[in-house]
Amino acid sequence: MEQGKPFSYGKIFVIGSGFFALTLVWTFYNAYMPLILGDYIESRAIRGAIMGLDNLLAVLLIPIIGAWSDKIDTRIGNRLPFIVIGMPVAAVFFILIPYGAAVTLWVLLVVDIVFLLAMTIYRAPVIALMPDHTPTENRSTANGIINLMGGIGAIIALFGLSLLYGVDRAYPFIVAGLLLMLAFLLLYFTVDRNPPYVGKSEDDLEETQAAKSFFKGLSKLKKPEFRGHLFILVAIFLYFIGYSGVEAQFTVYAVEYLGMEDSAAGFTLGFFSLAFVLFAIPAGLLGSKMGKAPIMLIGLVLLPLIFISIPSLPLLSSFAPGINQVLLLQIVLFVGGVAWAMINVQAYPLVADLGGKSRIGFFTGLYYLFSMASSIVAPGFLGLLMDLFSHPSLFYGAAASFLLAFYYLRKGSNIIRKNKVPVDTEGNVRV
Repeated sequence: MEQGKPFSYGKIFVIGSGFFALTLVWTFYNAYMPLILGDYIESRAIRGAIMGLDNLLAVLLIPIIGAWSDKIDTRIGNRLPFIVIGMPVAAVFFILIPYGAAVTLWVLLVVDIVFLLAMTIYRAPVIALMPDHTPTENRSTANGIINLMGGIGAIIALFGLSLLYGVDRAYPFIVAGLLLMLAFLLLYFTVDRNPPYVGKSEDDLEETQAAKSFFKGLSKLKKPEFRGHLFILVAIFLYFIGYSGVEAQFTVYAVEYLGMEDSAAGFTLGFFSLAFVLFAIPAGLLGSKMGKAPIMLIGLVLLPLIFISIPSLPLLSSFAPGINQVLLLQIVLFVGGVAWAMINVQAYPLVADLGGKSRIGFFTGLYYLFSMASSIVAPGFLGLLMDLFSHPSLFYGAAASFLLAFYYLRKGSNIIRKNKVPVDTEGNVRV
């Protein structure tokens, strides 16, 4: 830690409230929006494609906003202006989703697009608050706390809000919207206006100015010296295809293939998130001790094995009638959540360290560019597999994406170690 600069885990928990609300809303949205769209659209591929098109807005805007928030200077700092605009608007329009769905598909889509625009405005800045307040050596552990808060949000979404969904479709949207507004108020009145670890670029980096200059900066990844960086980002893109696809299509699989009730499907998915919460901080500590990439690689082997086993669970239940199929699925998903924690807790700190202190926002943008780009293709692609080859193909396609991610992450990490990429005094890769 730099001499004279403060650091507080209490403040990290406060920052985590923003990620709590973000994850609560996204988890419920991804689980139930495909079912809501199912009122109008039968095809799983088309429903998935609509979910993917929604995420296109995030891919286009989040990297730009992340880089912009590195440079902007206002009386409330560089991150809060985006949070002040995005969070309240997102809260209001999330509440409006079930009411739009009750009118027509087009009204639903308009409400959805405004909601997603508001979410993209504040997403990268609220995540960048963590490294702004945290020295490099504490980032894996701090990110474990952030992910703990997010995991609690996911648990509330899938266990609590799913039960409300079974009572009235509008109730969980109202509760989630109010929690998002409360998180905004907590962040606004507690985070530092001038955080101790925020960095400013010493030169006029074009990639932090606007959309055109951002993509000029992105083109740097094509250079040979950044090949390892690119492979790591490609790995993130690939495994998020599997994760995003399963997150968006699991309730469809459970309702249409297993015959579960809508609320029970979301409740069952909650066991994945429950394990993630319980293992988030231990996974962060493991990453700090053993290295971020090695722990990720272990998870990238375990999770596809778990996914491949899921389609066989109904067959197992048919041979052993005494086995509760839903309980068995919940246990398997719980184990999968442990593996996911090993992967996801390490990913953002790994990418943030690639950028160094002066480009945290830029590399936050890259992280979301590659991870959210997966959300464009994953729900539609895996939905198409379900249409063509039946519902269980969801898990086979997801497993394949994780195994490919293992290959690229290992290759990228080896390249960076082999080239001995220079680092600054805080241990960040100097780019």
